[in-house]
Amino acid sequence: MNAFVIGCGRWGTFIGWYLNKIGYKVTIYGRPSSKNLEELKRSRKNEYLTLPNDVELTSDLANIEMSDIVIVSVDTQSFRNVANTIKEMAKGKTIALCMKGIEISTGMRLSSIAKEILKDSKIAVWLGPGHVESFVKGIPNCMVIDSEDEDCKKRLVKEFSSPLIRFYYGTDLIGNEIGAASKNVIGIAGGMLDGLNLTSLKGALMARGTREISRLIVKMGGKEISAYGLCHLGDYEATLFSPFSHNRMFGEKFIKKEKYDSLAEGYYTVEPLVKMQDKYGVELPICSAVYDILYRNEDPSKALEKLFLRNVVKEF
Repeated sequence: MNAFVIGCGRWGTFIGWYLNKIGYKVTIYGRPSSKNLEELKRSRKNEYLTLPNDVELTSDLANIEMSDIVIVSVDTQSFRNVANTIKEMAKGKTIALCMKGIEISTGMRLSSIAKEILKDSKIAVWLGPGHVESFVKGIPNCMVIDSEDEDCKKRLVKEFSSPLIRFYYGTDLIGNEIGAASKNVIGIAGGMLDGLNLTSLKGALMARGTREISRLIVKMGGKEISAYGLCHLGDYEATLFSPFSHNRMFGEKFIKKEKYDSLAEGYYTVEPLVKMQDKYGVELPICSAVYDILYRNEDPSKALEKLFLRNVVKEF
């Protein structure tokens, strides 16, 4: 079994490491200018793991043709360009998307972009909680594979499952993708609470954040219960509390006015989410508060106060 991983950052490199561990012949791709790829070629290591010698490293996308499964792990806003680049090479192959985000310019989910461009490929998403730092220590977790193609979904769950990752069959592509993308925004909100020394409010944030996103999922045609599954609520521990969470750390550093250079996908996801309020006629007060703080320079304490002064409503 051959797998081609596009992306050699933290998650892409882990995926290559993991698939090699469960028996795949793996090739990891990075751009010719990628410093991550350069370091992996030099030492076989990054700050998280050491790649086995039989994992191949390449800057040539043409090597896709030797694999029947392609795993994509790039930043969300770059995905459309990647999809257009590989669309001929990827014909007839299974494409698993391992990112959590929404395209800013269109508001599209990643599987929708893939379906539009990679028309002759089978499209799946690989989502759910877990940090590389924990996985490489042998700490297991549960994740989800979802796809409109049932055979594709069943194949990937069967082939990718191991004692380290237990995969579940997803049953709601809309809900799982929106849930996975939006949990990063809730993660930033959690980090902001940490920065304000209001960590005790995270329980309320989890409860109301899940309710908020469940309403959006329903309006988009998904299932309400998906917000309470592994791709959203089930990922909160890893996103709102973990020291490894980029989104949580970004939110905390932002409040403290400290520099943070790692990618926090929630920063980009919040913009299309806020636009969805008008499109789908749904209120997203937590997402709006995060957006106002990040993009409109609203004082975080005032944004929090506005949330508390909203009209009193029934919890459910």
